[in-house]
Parts: sequence; C-alpha cells; structure tokens
Amino acid sequence: MNKTIRLEDLGLLDYKKAWEYQEKLFKNILDTKIKNRRENVGLETQNHFLFVEHPHVFTLGKSGDLDNLLVSKEQLAQKNASFYKINRGGDITYHGPGQIVGYPILDLENFFTDIHKYLRLLEEMVILTLAEYDVKAERSKGETGVWLDVGTPFARKICAMGVRASRWVTMHGFALNVNADLGYFDLMIPCGIKDKNVTSLNVELGQAKVSMQEVKDKLLKHFLGLFEAEVYS
Repeated sequence: MNKTIRLEDLGLLDYKKAWEYQEKLFKNILDTKIKNRRENVGLETQNHFLFVEHPHVFTLGKSGDLDNLLVSKEQLAQKNASFYKINRGGDITYHGPGQIVGYPILDLENFFTDIHKYLRLLEEMVILTLAEYDVKAERSKGETGVWLDVGTPFARKICAMGVRASRWVTMHGFALNVNADLGYFDLMIPCGIKDKNVTSLNVELGQAKVSMQEVKDKLLKHFLGLFEAEVYS
C-alpha cells in the first residue's frame, strides 16, 4: 500500500481549471487500478492533496436543488461570480478568496475502504486544526462538515465538505473559511440548510486576517497524522 501523498498548492485558480486537473489525476489512478485488475499486475497507485483558492464561484452537487441559489446568473455576473453544476455529493456551496479549499485525490485502498470513515477523518482534521486556535468546533448530526455551537440558536458552519468516490478513489473535498467574504453566502442557502449561519476563522478570532499558510500547515499536519501518511512535493 502506498501511503505517500504528493502535495501541490495551486494558489488562486479558476474553479473549472482546478476541476479539470482533479479529473485528470482521478482518471490516472482509476486507469492504473483497471490495468492492475485486467492484467493481474501490481502497479502502485498515486495519492494527491491539492490546496487551492478559487475566484468567487458557486457549485451545485448532483443531488442539489438549484432553488438554493437565491440570485440569477445575471446577478452572479455583477458579483464577479461563476456557477457550475458538478459531480460531487452535497448541495450548493460557495468558494472564494480567503477560503482554503482542499482536494484529497486518494486511492482509499492504500488506507482503508470506508467512505464514512474518510469523511469523519476530514472533519477531524479541521476540528483539530481549529482547536489550535482555541476554537471549539464539532460535527452536527446528519450534516457533513464542521460547525460551531451545535445545538444552540447560534450554530454556524465554518467548513463545508462534498466528495465523489469511484472504485475507492476520491476527489473534491473540503472548504474552510479562514478570511472569507461572508456576504457571498447570503446569495444562497448554504448546503441547502436553512436558518443556520456561516462563519470564518478570522471572524471567530476577531482578527482582520489569519495566516492562510499557517492554517494550511496545520491542516496538512493533522491530515498526515490521521491518515498515517507521508508527503512529498
């Protein structure tokens, strides 16, 4: 089993370009697995972890409801935002500058074959990272992602998640609000969940800006620990 992971930080990149790159890496892993099965060989499958920020964009998962986007395409254009229907699970979400997006593209057969466990470990990675800032984050039953003040009138989401998996290969991932412009979340019903707010780490800390690189370093540290993996770039 190959537990090494290739790390890439793509910087600020258009959503469609990042999606196409994900699909390329995803297909390469699937092609290797198919070759292994058909030809009875044991080629090693690769694992990847992409960090990226996107220009303003709204994405709708395959089970999502377009009614959860509260503005027209013309209004989106006025906000310099784009829109895509995509092939991950989940409903509608927003990506933009100040948000750390992570795309683990893993062959889970190198780690464990359990999608539920995979999602819970991604949540745990974020929870452990936020704990380093003395922010108490937690899960909300039946609602994938990471939340604050669950079970109170002040419940708010700080990290959204949505993944796709085929033959135990994953793509898409998580979006953690670090210095996000929360006004864009008013243009939708986040993840289709009404009456719950969204927050960002800088808001919770009362800071103008939090170091994105510092947060990435903490996320990666906890990811590697939870998945018992090593990284190369």
